[in-house]
Amino acid sequence: MPIDIKQFEESPSEELRASGRTNSEEILSFLASSPDQAYTPKEIHEATDVKRGSVGVVLSRLEDRELLRHRGEYWAINADADVETTLNSMSTARSATERLGAEDPDEWGPGVDETDT
Repeated sequence: MPIDIKQFEESPSEELRASGRTNSEEILSFLASSPDQAYTPKEIHEATDVKRGSVGVVLSRLEDRELLRHRGEYWAINADADVETTLNSMSTARSATERLGAEDPDEWGPGVDETDT
């Protein structure tokens, strides 16, 4: 998937990997690149190489987060969503997990006991 030249020139090399993005990032980036278009799941699959069986699930999750909208068979970016911030957050979280490993909630320490509230 192409990126704009500003992103190419200003982004650190480790952020410019062509692969390694999540399916959500792939689909969200694709739809955000054409905010004036709506696509079918098949078209999204063909444009992003996200597995056909995963596209519908990802689309539904992104809609639940109010990042996408759909009518009938067509899906589009939600014009009111802050997609750039969301994609940056996803990338940061993925990079942190790659560098530091996945978090284990059991290592966070004791939780708040309901009787303490």
